[in-house]
Amino acid sequence: MAAERGARRLLSTPSFWLYCLLLLGRRAPGAAAARSGSAPQSPGASIRTFTPFYFLVEPVDTLSVRGSSVILNCSAYSEPSPKIEWKKDGTFLNLVSDDRRQLLPDGSLFISNVVHSKHNKPDEGYYQCVATVESLGTIISRTAKLIVAGLPRFTSQPEPSSVYAGNNAILNCEVNADLVPFVRWEQNRQPLLLDDRVIKLPSGMLVISNATEGDGGLYRCVVESGGPPKYSDEVELKVLPDPEVISDLVFLKQPSPLVRVIGQDVVLPCVASGLPTPTIKWMKNEEALDTESSERLVLLAGGSLEISDVTEDDAGTYFCIADNGNETIEAQAELTVQAQPEFLKQPTNIYAHESMDIVFECEVTGKPTPTVKWVKNGDMVIPSDYFKIVKEHNLQVLGLVKSDEGFYQCIAENDVGNAQAGAQLIILEHAPATTGPLPSAPRDVVASLVSTRFIKLTWRTPASDPHGDNLTYSVFYTKEGIARERVENTSHPGEMQVTIQNLMPATVYIFRVMAQNKHGSGESSAPLRVETQPEVQLPGPAPNLRAYAASPTSITVTWETPVSGNGEIQNYKLYYMEKGTDKEQDVDVSSHSYTINGLKKYTEYSFRVVAYNKHGPGVSTPDVAVRTLSDVPSAAPQNLSLEVRNSKSIMIHWQPPAPATQNGQITGYKIRYRKASRKSDVTETLVSGTQLSQLIEGLDRGTEYNFRVAALTINGTGPATDWLSAETFESDLDETRVPEVPSSLHVRPLVTSIVVSWTPPENQNIVVRGYAIGYGIGSPHAQTIKVDYKQRYYTIENLDPSSHYVITLKAFNNVGEGIPLYESAVTRPHTVPDPTPMMPPVGVQASILSHDTIRITWADNSLPKHQKITDSRYYTVRWKTNIPANTKYKNANATTLSYLVTGLKPNTLYEFSVMVTKGRRSSTWSMTAHGTTFELVPTSPPKDVTVVSKEGKPKTIIVNWQPPSEANGKITGYIIYYSTDVNAEIHDWVIEPVVGNRLTHQIQELTLDTPYYFKIQARNSKGMGPMSEAVQFRTPKGSNSPHGSPTSPLDSNMLLVIIVSVGVITIVVVVIIAVFCTRRTTSHQKKKRAACKSVNGSHKYKGNSKDVKPPDLWIHHERLELKPIDKSPDPNPIMTDTPIPRNSQDITPVDNSMDSNIHQRRNSYRGHESEDSMSTLAGRRGMRPKMMMPFDSQPPQQSVRNTPSTDTMPASSSQTCCTDHQDPEGATSSSYLASSQEEDSGQSLPTAHVRPSHPLKSFAVPAIPPPGPPTYDPALPSTPLLSQQALNHHIHSVKTASIGTLGRSRPPMPVVVPSAPEVQETTRMLEDSESSYEPDELTKEMAHLEGLMKDLNAITTA
Repeated sequence: MAAERGARRLLSTPSFWLYCLLLLGRRAPGAAAARSGSAPQSPGASIRTFTPFYFLVEPVDTLSVRGSSVILNCSAYSEPSPKIEWKKDGTFLNLVSDDRRQLLPDGSLFISNVVHSKHNKPDEGYYQCVATVESLGTIISRTAKLIVAGLPRFTSQPEPSSVYAGNNAILNCEVNADLVPFVRWEQNRQPLLLDDRVIKLPSGMLVISNATEGDGGLYRCVVESGGPPKYSDEVELKVLPDPEVISDLVFLKQPSPLVRVIGQDVVLPCVASGLPTPTIKWMKNEEALDTESSERLVLLAGGSLEISDVTEDDAGTYFCIADNGNETIEAQAELTVQAQPEFLKQPTNIYAHESMDIVFECEVTGKPTPTVKWVKNGDMVIPSDYFKIVKEHNLQVLGLVKSDEGFYQCIAENDVGNAQAGAQLIILEHAPATTGPLPSAPRDVVASLVSTRFIKLTWRTPASDPHGDNLTYSVFYTKEGIARERVENTSHPGEMQVTIQNLMPATVYIFRVMAQNKHGSGESSAPLRVETQPEVQLPGPAPNLRAYAASPTSITVTWETPVSGNGEIQNYKLYYMEKGTDKEQDVDVSSHSYTINGLKKYTEYSFRVVAYNKHGPGVSTPDVAVRTLSDVPSAAPQNLSLEVRNSKSIMIHWQPPAPATQNGQITGYKIRYRKASRKSDVTETLVSGTQLSQLIEGLDRGTEYNFRVAALTINGTGPATDWLSAETFESDLDETRVPEVPSSLHVRPLVTSIVVSWTPPENQNIVVRGYAIGYGIGSPHAQTIKVDYKQRYYTIENLDPSSHYVITLKAFNNVGEGIPLYESAVTRPHTVPDPTPMMPPVGVQASILSHDTIRITWADNSLPKHQKITDSRYYTVRWKTNIPANTKYKNANATTLSYLVTGLKPNTLYEFSVMVTKGRRSSTWSMTAHGTTFELVPTSPPKDVTVVSKEGKPKTIIVNWQPPSEANGKITGYIIYYSTDVNAEIHDWVIEPVVGNRLTHQIQELTLDTPYYFKIQARNSKGMGPMSEAVQFRTPKGSNSPHGSPTSPLDSNMLLVIIVSVGVITIVVVVIIAVFCTRRTTSHQKKKRAACKSVNGSHKYKGNSKDVKPPDLWIHHERLELKPIDKSPDPNPIMTDTPIPRNSQDITPVDNSMDSNIHQRRNSYRGHESEDSMSTLAGRRGMRPKMMMPFDSQPPQQSVRNTPSTDTMPASSSQTCCTDHQDPEGATSSSYLASSQEEDSGQSLPTAHVRPSHPLKSFAVPAIPPPGPPTYDPALPSTPLLSQQALNHHIHSVKTASIGTLGRSRPPMPVVVPSAPEVQETTRMLEDSESSYEPDELTKEMAHLEGLMKDLNAITTA
C-alpha cells in the first residue's frame, strides 16, 4: 500500500518526468505508469503505441435442438488479423480433426447436426472464443452457454374438465423448461389458433377466457423439438350452459415468484373462476396498477399480467385481486429483477517501466453483485504478493518485469451472465543516457531504522559528486529470493533518506540505491540485506474509528486506545486522502480526536489511524469515508445561450457549474430577467435542478431583454452568470417553412482567406435564425460554418493560395435550411516562389554491423568532388521493415554522409532511403537500399509448453510447444530438460535434443504416478535462448489396458528366444553369401590376370613386375595425412585436392607394373579394389602443391588415375586433360584408363593433405621410368575425372584452383576439366598412347633421382 501511495506522491512530483523519462539511461527507477493516450516521450527512444485488439462480436447464450445446426458468432479486430480458437468448458477444441465443428472465416464456430442424448451431451456446455496475435497477446471473449433441448418430458398433462359458458378454463401442459418454446396446442387434432381470448402462458398452460360453445372438444399439447413430435394425453373440455346460480370464487392459477433479467418480458399468471364471472385487478406494493393507459403493462386473457421490457424498478410484490361483486380473493408473488454485469469503469491502457507499481481499475455493477476475476493473455491471474486485488475489483501489479507486458482483461460474472473488458500494458524501454559524466554509487547505505513493517534507509553522496545537491535517488528493493524489484524515489533533489512502507514482519529484504543526475542514472550501490522485526510488540488497530463532517471544509475524526497496545502508546498518525485521488496525507496526533480543516466542500475523504509505541507503528485501522458538508455553489452555470422563439417568448439554455464548484447537490436554478432599455423590475423564475432550459413567455414584442442564471443548493444561491441579452421579434414571423434565398452574396479573395458578405432574404416574414456558409476546393460541401442571424459578413481563414473555392450561403431556421446561393473565388497566389527541389542522394548502401545496427552511407552529387559539406544542409534517413505490413517509417537526421541506425530487430530485412534538405529546399527520397540484420540468440523461451500422456502408453508422454516469440533467427533445434526435482541443478536434469522443425516430442519409459518437471530451450545459429518456465506433469497410474499391462515372464522368455533365433539365422545366411561372393570374385580376378599376362607377353619388356621394386622413399610426417573424401549428401560442389606439377621434373611417367607391385606391398584403403594407383598418386603428391578443385558433377567416391607427361610446362599455365591428339614432341599429355564399374563404384578417394612448413619437410621420389611404352593392366583400372555414370554427358567447365607451393603461395591457376570420352575413344587412346623414352631422358631422370636421394640422406643425417 505504501508503495502505491509512494507512486501516487511521485506522480505529483515535478521532477519525476524530467529525471525518469527524459534523462534516465539504464533504468527509470520509480517511474509512474502513463495511461492510454499519454505515452511518455523520451528523446532517442521510440515509444511503442497501443495496438487496437478487441472483439467485434462475442458469442451469446443459445438454445438449440437435436440434429440442428448452431453458429456461435465471434469476430475480433487487430492488425495483423488474430488467430481465433475456441474453448469448451475451459478446454481448447481441436477443430482440425472434428467433422461436425468447424471454424468459419470470420472466427465463428459452426456446429452441424447437434448431438444430444441422455448419456451423451458433447455439444452442450460453455463456449469461449480466444483471439491471439503472435508477439502481441491473447484476449478471451465472454462465456456463452449452449443449451440443447432435451427429450420431451411432460411434468404435467391436461386433465378432462368442464367450464360454464362465459367463465374461464385452463388446461395444463408443463414440460422441461428448455422445451417450452416448442409447445403448441391442438383442438380436435387441428392446430389451435391463439387470440386475445385464448392464450398460451410461458409455462405451456392453455387459458381460455369467456368460454363459448365452440371451445368444447378434444385437446392435446404437442412438443416439436427437431425429432418426431410428442403428444400429451388427449382430454375433453366440456362447455356447460350458464346455470345462472352463484358459485364460489376460486383461483385456477395463482402467480408464483419469478426471476427475470432487465430487458426481458414477464407474465405473472393469474386466472380465477366463479359465477358471476370475476374481474382481475393488479397492485404492486399496495399501489394499484393502471393497465389500460400503460404501454408496458398488459392484462392478458383470464387476468394474467404481462410486463414488457422489465426494468429494475419493476421489482417488488405483486397482488392479483379477483372480484365478482360477491366476494374478493387475492394472491401475491414476488418479482425479482436481475441485471447482467455492466462496466461503470473499464480498464485503460497503461505505459509503464520496469520496477513500477500499476493499478488496472475496473468498476462493475449488476444484480446479483458480480464477482470479478482478472485474466492476462488468456490465463487466469492468481493473486499473490505482487498481483493483488485492491478496492474490491482493481488489479494491482507490484514491481513490474518485462514478462508482465500484454493484455489484461477484467471479467465480471453473476448468475445472469458475464462480460469482459480489457486493456494493454506496455513496458517501455528507457531512453539512453545523454553524453556526460554519470554519478558513481551512493556510499554508506545503511538501515537507520528497522521496524516490523517499514525500514528507513540513509546514505551518503557518491564519491563522484560530494555535494550532491542536484542528485535524486531511487531505492530498489525486493524480498530475498524474488526476482521482482520495487522502487521508491526521494521526494526532492539532495534528499538522502527514504522510508520503505508496507513490508512484511520477520522478512529479509534486499536494498540497493542509485543516483541520477541530468545525464542519467549512475552506478548501483552494493546490495544491502536487512530483516524486518517480528510483529509481536506493536500496537493493534485503534477501535471505534469514527469521522463526521463539522463544516463544509472540516471533518472531525475520533478513535479509542488499541486493545493490544503492547506497551504505552506514544502517539497516533492520522492518514487521510480525497476519494478519487492518489495522494495520501498524514498528521501526527497525541490525543484520541482531531479536526482536519481546509478540506474541499462537499467532497468525500477516507481516514485511517495507526498507533505508535516505542517499537514502531502498529496495525492500521480500516478506512472510514465521510463527505464534507455542502455549501452554496462557488461558480455560475456555464454556456448560457438565448433563442428567440417569437415576438413574446425567448428560450434560455445553460449547463451546470463545473463539478468541483457545485459544493453540493444542485437543487434548482434561479433565472432573473429584465428589460434592457431602462432599469425595470427584475423578474425571477425557479426551475428544478435537473432542468437545463426554460421558455420565458409573456414578453413584449420588439423588446430587448437581459437574462442571467444562478445555481442553488440546500445552502443557498451561488453566483449568477453575466447578463446576456436578446430581442423579441417585432411580429410573429412565419416558421412553418424554411427561409428564402439570401438576396445577395459577395466574396473578396485574399491569399489565404476569403471575405464573404451578404444581405438577408427579401421576404422578411419568415424567421431566419442564422446562416450556414459552406466552402471547399471545387465543392462547397467540404466545410460548413454557422453564424448568427444578425451577422452580415464572415472571413474564411486558413485557405490554400491560388486555389479555386466554391462558396454557398443558406439561411436556416428550426424547420431547416433554405435555398443556397452560390459564388466562387480564386485565392491570390503566394508571392514567394516555391524553391526548386534538390537532387536526391545516390549510391545508398547498407552495411550490416551487428544484430541491431546497420550503417547507411551515400553520396551527394550536389556536393563538390571531394564530398565535403560546407553549408548548412542536412540529411534525413528513413527506414522500415515490411513485417508487419503496416509498419511506419522511422526517421533520423544526419549532417554527414553516413548514419548508424541502431535499435533494429535481429534477423530482419530493412529498407533505407535518404533525403537531403538545405534551407527550404528538399530533395525526393533516394532509391532504397536493403539490409538484413544478423541473427541473435533467442531472447524468449519456447511458449505454450504442454505435456500430455500418450493414450494407451502411460509411461510415454508427449511434449508440445510453440516457437519462441523472439526467435531472432531460424530455430535450428530445441533441448528438452526434465527432472523429478524442480529445484535440482540444471546439469542434473535429463536432456532430449529435438530438431528445429519439430514442435512435439515423445519421452518414453517414465516412472508411473510420478511428478515430472519439463523445461524447453531453443537454439539458433547464434546460440541457446532462455529456458521456459517449469511445467509439471504427473504420469498416470498403472493401467489395465493391453498397452499398459506388463509382459508376463513366459512372454518375455519366448520373445528372447525368438530374437536370438532370428539373429543366429541372419548371421549364418550372411556368412554363406559372403563365402559365395568371395569365390566368385576370386575366379573372376584369375581370369583377368590371365588375360593381362597374355597381353604383356607380346610387349617389348617381358620381365616380371615383381622384380621391379622402386625405392620406397615415402616419409610419414605429422603434417602429412591420407584422408578419404567422404561421400557428402550436400548437393554443393565437392572440393577435391588435386595435384598440379610444379615443373617438368615432376611430370614423370609411372609404370603400371610398378604400381601393381606397390599395391601389393602397401596397406589398402579399399580392400579388393585397385588402390595402388591411388597410393602411387598420393606418393607423387608429397612435394607438390595442394589445389582445391570443386567438381560440380563428379561424385566423390570415384578414383582418379593420372599419368603425367614429361612435357615441360610452366607452373602458371593451364593443363588440358584427356586429349585425343599428341603433343608436337610426340608425348601424350595425360592418359586416363577406363575404370571397372563392378570394382570401383561407391568407393572413397584417399587424398593427401599437405601442410608444408619447410621446403623439404615432406616429399616423394618419382618411380624409374621404363624405356618402352607403359603396359596396360586391366586388373588395375583407373577412372577419368568425370564419373562413369556420366560418360555420355560432355561437360566442359573451367575451374579455378588455389595452388600453394612449398614455402610460398602462388596465384590461382585455371584448370580445364574435360568431358569423359566415349568408351570407343578410351580404348583407342589406350592403344595409341605410348611413352617412349630416349637414353638421354633416362639419364636425366636417373640423375634427378640421385639428387633426391642425396637430399634425403642430408635430411635424415640432420
